[in-house]
Amino acid sequence: MASKKREIQLQSVINSQSLWDDMLLNKGLTVIDVYQAWCGPCKAVQALFRKLKNELNEDEILHFAVAEADSIVTLQPFRDKCEPVFLFSLNGKIVAKIQGANAPLINRKVIGLIEEERKVIAGEMAPPQYVEIPLVDESEDELGEGQYESVGEFYNMVIIKPDAVLRRKHIEIKEKIVKEGFIIEAHDNMFLPEELVREFYIHNADQPDFEDFVSFVTSGLSCVLITSQGEEEEVFLEETQPQSDAEDEEPFEYPEETHVKFAPMVSKKKRDSLQDYLERQHIAEFCDVEDDMSKVSQWIDILFPDFKTMKSKNIQKTLALLRPDVYEESKDDVLKIIQNEGFTILMQRQISLSEEEARTVCKNYENEEYFNKLMAFTCSNPSYALVLLRENSVEHWKQLMGPKTVEEAFASHPESLCVKFATGNFPINQFYGSSSKAAAAKEIEEFFPPQATLALIKPHVTQEQRLEILKTIKEAGFELTLLKEMHLIPEHANKVYFKITGKDFYKNVLEVLSSGMSIIMVLTKWNAVAEWRRMIGPVDPEEAKLLSPDSLRAKYGIDILKNAVHGATNIYEAETTISNMFTEENEEDVEEH
Repeated sequence: MASKKREIQLQSVINSQSLWDDMLLNKGLTVIDVYQAWCGPCKAVQALFRKLKNELNEDEILHFAVAEADSIVTLQPFRDKCEPVFLFSLNGKIVAKIQGANAPLINRKVIGLIEEERKVIAGEMAPPQYVEIPLVDESEDELGEGQYESVGEFYNMVIIKPDAVLRRKHIEIKEKIVKEGFIIEAHDNMFLPEELVREFYIHNADQPDFEDFVSFVTSGLSCVLITSQGEEEEVFLEETQPQSDAEDEEPFEYPEETHVKFAPMVSKKKRDSLQDYLERQHIAEFCDVEDDMSKVSQWIDILFPDFKTMKSKNIQKTLALLRPDVYEESKDDVLKIIQNEGFTILMQRQISLSEEEARTVCKNYENEEYFNKLMAFTCSNPSYALVLLRENSVEHWKQLMGPKTVEEAFASHPESLCVKFATGNFPINQFYGSSSKAAAAKEIEEFFPPQATLALIKPHVTQEQRLEILKTIKEAGFELTLLKEMHLIPEHANKVYFKITGKDFYKNVLEVLSSGMSIIMVLTKWNAVAEWRRMIGPVDPEEAKLLSPDSLRAKYGIDILKNAVHGATNIYEAETTISNMFTEENEEDVEEH
């Protein structure tokens, strides 16, 4: 009987809406095991909960509960589900959800939230602004992308240092991180604020060269990643008793009634931490990892201010395509509908599809007798591709389009675009959309391939103006891929202006460039060369003020030589100058401050 009493004390029982509402009044963290009446609470984690209760010794701010989904209106979405669900209520707000009896993940989440709560109570930090998660239990297809977890939890922040970025080592590091199964949730190349660098590397503050190190990190372009664990590898377990996640500890004493045999089950194999993985790959010297949840959450707010909103609202990109017939006949009407549905059009273009691209957008019809004719028609007539952004973009566009054939659409989705714009010689939906968030990322890159161009900010541009130009570049959707500041002596200038080295006025160009430090950049986005040329405007600032008053040369140019910025005129020139200026031999030319 003593064991049973201890079990009841460990987890309070919630089996009505009123008891659920009372539970939300708990101070601190409540870990809730949501269960079905027909199968009961999850016994496999009770040992872990007891361990946490004993080791953390925080009876005032750590509580455990079991909640019967069938009896609580709030938990209706979780009824008739066989997989365990664990909710985390922090001072009355549901801030996280874990599906499945993933003991290591639950353990880390509880410890992290309790450590945060202790700091808040002690006045060492402000309460984190968590977004309350929706209580839903949808399939991956319905959600568009996996299970939801509260932002700031179980994310790592990785800083790849400027010297590694300049040598393009960050590309290899990102590839290895993804290959190992980690997910890069967000990434950007940026200048880091000095205050953040000092806090991030505070463990090195007593080192004699710390000030030089801070100067080095803040003076160059770092690559910052937000990563998550991703799906852990599934492994088959034999019949077993539930175990603590610490193999070297003594087994827990279980109450008599829990001594049962467990059926063989599939579990998750715990992946090494990101730091351990980077060390094993011998690339840890190029980057640093922070996994403290409260710190990562704070720094996300500073460096990626839209990230939490994007995650909580499930804001996504998707690829949309208008097939040739509807593009020719009804493009403007379709674009109005897209905008009225709340989509933001990030990119759009007329496109003549290659056979491979046509196969992507016609794959739903490959078993139809008209497939070959459809492929030929699609390849020989222009289509219109778009990148759309909004909440649940992938699913919303799919619902808006309707089924794959006109016949199906008339029967089940008479209001769909498929019905409204039924046209052409084939009985198909005249629209295409990505099937998932992952497919969208791949297809967007395929239909809007990133392009790199070389950009230069000239010496006469003031520091304040340089920061304004860099901000404008980011707002225009360019990725700041590479950057260095250097004095363009003739040897270096020739590599940028190789097309005009024989012109009479070139000596005047060299004189301007030799007057101070220039910023050399690689900018990346779709159609980057043309987009950058459009942004900088005509060569002569006076002409730019008339023809393109919002251009960079109109705003910051002085005369035709001191015209603020420069850019490659075509893809060949961009590729050549990038190769000339960003090679291993040129790294010694980088000016460090």
